[in-house]
Amino acid sequence: MAIRQLSPETINRIAAGEVVERPASVVKELVENALDAGASEIEVVTVSGGLSLIRVTDDGIGMDANDLALCVERHATSKLDSEDLLAIHTLGFRGEALPSIGSIAHLSIASRPRGARDALEVAVDRGAKQPLKPAALNPGTRIEVRDLFSATPARLKFLKSERAENLAVSETVKRLAMAHPHVGFSLTMGERTGLRLPRLDRTADGMLQRLGRIMGREFMEDAVPVAGGRDGITVKGFAGLPTLHRPDATLQFLFVNGRPVRDKLVVGSVRAAYGDLVPKGRHPLLALFVELPTTEVDVNVHPAKVEVRFRDGGAVRSLLIGALRHTLETAGFRASAQGGARTLETMARTEDSRAPDRSFAWPERAAPAFTEQQQVPFADFATPTAATVAPEEIPAAESEHRPLGAARAQLHETYIVAQTETSVIIVDQHAAHERLVYERLKKGLSNGGVARQSLLIPAIIEVGEEEALALDEKSAELAELGLVVEKFGPDAVAVREVPALLGTSSVDGLIKDLAADLMAEGTAEPLRERLEAVASRMACHGSVRAGRRLTGQEMNALLREMEATPFSGQCNHGRPTYVELKLSDIERLFGRK
Repeated sequence: MAIRQLSPETINRIAAGEVVERPASVVKELVENALDAGASEIEVVTVSGGLSLIRVTDDGIGMDANDLALCVERHATSKLDSEDLLAIHTLGFRGEALPSIGSIAHLSIASRPRGARDALEVAVDRGAKQPLKPAALNPGTRIEVRDLFSATPARLKFLKSERAENLAVSETVKRLAMAHPHVGFSLTMGERTGLRLPRLDRTADGMLQRLGRIMGREFMEDAVPVAGGRDGITVKGFAGLPTLHRPDATLQFLFVNGRPVRDKLVVGSVRAAYGDLVPKGRHPLLALFVELPTTEVDVNVHPAKVEVRFRDGGAVRSLLIGALRHTLETAGFRASAQGGARTLETMARTEDSRAPDRSFAWPERAAPAFTEQQQVPFADFATPTAATVAPEEIPAAESEHRPLGAARAQLHETYIVAQTETSVIIVDQHAAHERLVYERLKKGLSNGGVARQSLLIPAIIEVGEEEALALDEKSAELAELGLVVEKFGPDAVAVREVPALLGTSSVDGLIKDLAADLMAEGTAEPLRERLEAVASRMACHGSVRAGRRLTGQEMNALLREMEATPFSGQCNHGRPTYVELKLSDIERLFGRK
């Protein structure tokens, strides 16, 4: 078959197939253009999931007649100052979006520059460009896309339901809104206003408020600030406490130079930073914003600009892990406020209620739980569930000013009840002491306290040529963790010493796992994770058990040590070690307020 030159219309439709995957792709491109134009307010309207209509209106700098005529031409852009594709300081830059959209839909663009008296409009009808004409518009730009994919109807059968497409549009707008809290956003889908976000200050508080509107109020209450920097790379944002988690990673966000991206880097970094602080199979909530020189990141690796490639991914990963770990250590013993809220909801729930009363409002009539038929017989309380003897030493009143307060009782020889000025604290003594012991063991590991066990006969393990080289390069780091390896031929390593905690039963599997991880991410985290897993089991067996009666001094000593120990708000398995019941909520529960 002879080679021939494709027509401009076909070229644009091929480009549209790369850039425009679904209506949300169009919304993303148009909103990014509005942000690049310096908009402070952006309005998005869609009908029928974006297939019938997508309208994006902004109050940005606008375009004059020359720019308006040129913006729908292929590879025309205002986003590049030179031919250097690494010097990209905007969200959009390819110059393909508008002509590509115009090739598969009815596209109209009206714009009025700031300070100009009149507005103009240009239209592209499925690839056919129309002459400019006058329009009525406030300063800024309005872009309408109608009958999306009408020139390529085969694409319609690959789309999902209207509800699914609306959800994708909403998620796209939310991600861009999170990265730009100083811009106001509104989203209307059909007859329903799906989102309305006012402009906020360019401050950490403004960022947290915007994140809270999208990620939920519980995130605002349990988020701690993240900040760090190294070699021209900075990271900031907010991360949720370990006891605030979800069954999936949908509320983990990464933004690079203001651009929302999907990158496996953040998944690995979060897993390494949170480690044993969250239960297995659960995912913490966070939003991280990375800023670095444009020469250190390539944003031109994906047509839709949803992926990036870092020049030094290891440095970025190390920075993210370090910043998150520092943040979590700074949070200390804090646990999610949601634990106390859920406890009070459970207490307020009645037998005939299908949902918890989140307001804790006192009902007008007597609550069913307090009717005579449902009262628990008082005779059952004849036997105390805790020691009735006063503690040997009454805690000083000053202890109530401490974050975890003063111990007042022990229930079922398992739970410590403490009192602060404004709340009641309930501590699981075994879970709390387990974390304290575990942190002491981890500290010993970090300070070079990894005891080694020499092998009588070195273990020779074949791992492959590249894997053997990777292990040899990391031999010094592995030695710090108690594992002494050296190259043995082109594709094998000799293991001479192993951490005493691990024993010698699984050296072969350990080395192969380490080699695989070094090839994938360049770190020796699996060895540290295995050592910490053993330390966790040791801590579990060496901690104060449930069922042991504690004196007042012991209870208060445990509370004070929790306050001084990082991560003590959750046990080794990620569960909370205590819940805090606010006195004001308890008073509402009993109708006192």
